Amino acid sequence: MHTTTRRISSALGAAAVTALVLAACTDGGVRTLPRTETAGPAPSATAEVESLAPDGEPSDVVTGLDAPWSVVRTGDGAAALVSERDSARVIELAADGTTRTVGTIPGVTPGGEGGLLGLALHDGGLYVYSTAADGNRIQRFELTGSVGSYGLGEATTILDGLPSSGIHNGGRIAFGPDGMLYASVGDAGDGPDAQDRDSLAGKILRMTADGSVPAGNPFPDSLVWSLGHRNVQGMGWAKDGTMFAAEFGQNTWDELNVVEEGANYGWPEVEGTGGTAAGFVDPVQQWATSDASPSGLTVIGDTVFVANLRGASVRAVPAADPSRSTTWFAGDFGRIRTVLAGPDGALWFVTNNTDGRGTPQADDDRIVSVPLASR
Repeated sequence: MHTTTRRISSALGAAAVTALVLAACTDGGVRTLPRTETAGPAPSATAEVESLAPDGEPSDVVTGLDAPWSVVRTGDGAAALVSERDSARVIELAADGTTRTVGTIPGVTPGGEGGLLGLALHDGGLYVYSTAADGNRIQRFELTGSVGSYGLGEATTILDGLPSSGIHNGGRIAFGPDGMLYASVGDAGDGPDAQDRDSLAGKILRMTADGSVPAGNPFPDSLVWSLGHRNVQGMGWAKDGTMFAAEFGQNTWDELNVVEEGANYGWPEVEGTGGTAAGFVDPVQQWATSDASPSGLTVIGDTVFVANLRGASVRAVPAADPSRSTTWFAGDFGRIRTVLAGPDGALWFVTNNTDGRGTPQADDDRIVSVPLASR
């Protein structure tokens, strides 16, 4: 519940939630791993903190995508599926970099930040978060065929009527280590709804694979797992089960949060740190909105990687010391929408320069791969 002390905070002490302002570094030169290291509080004295970092030359996996939003790799790792926000297409990406259209999600009404958003794979089904005329929704499609011939079966609606708007649609979906489906729902531009338990706006939801309320949710007969969110677009879990979420702020602070059941993260009463006196949970790290605008998030090994849109960078955060981070590729690839684990221990990141808010480079948008190594 919201009164529970988060595991990481207790390990690091109060300094772990000290406000940090991280300046994104812009390197106008070649793409050779530019980085900005942010010095936060000293790490825990009990163990040396080790994390993964880019270690090699980035290379294109695929180019020519149109406003890509989410990428999931198939279970055998031989292919990936990509959602395009505005075209509503699901694209199959083969290991050799070739692409084909798997299908177009019916009934998607793109506009502003809405459209075809998050993807997740589970038990032979492709789960899809998208914007329809009557709100955001989560659907399941049977994934038919195999590599090179994937297709989509009939849609089963898991959850619909979710708050939607031209802004703040959330849209990230992921199956957690408990086998439950988690979904981030934005406040759809109505901040007070994030504090209303009877509204699904401004929440992270937890549900079974068929959309029902599972055992263990904090509020009776409710899908709400956590509340007080403005617009979460990144979720992931460390090896010990700790859940991280990346969240867009309004004008001042973007946030990295550790998410616990029933916790209230303060929006719109508080943005960034400073809400504990009122019973809210502070972020473990915050950034100026001009330096971040964090979207997708993934955890690889002991490192949380966060994609940044306005900050045009990838941040690496040690899961054991999330008050610290290192910024990579600032300004080199433009807006970055999401990150994920690639094959052979690499990090993949996805640019987002063709969505109407960026400045496309030649052959944008693209998925880029970079090797990782321990530091």
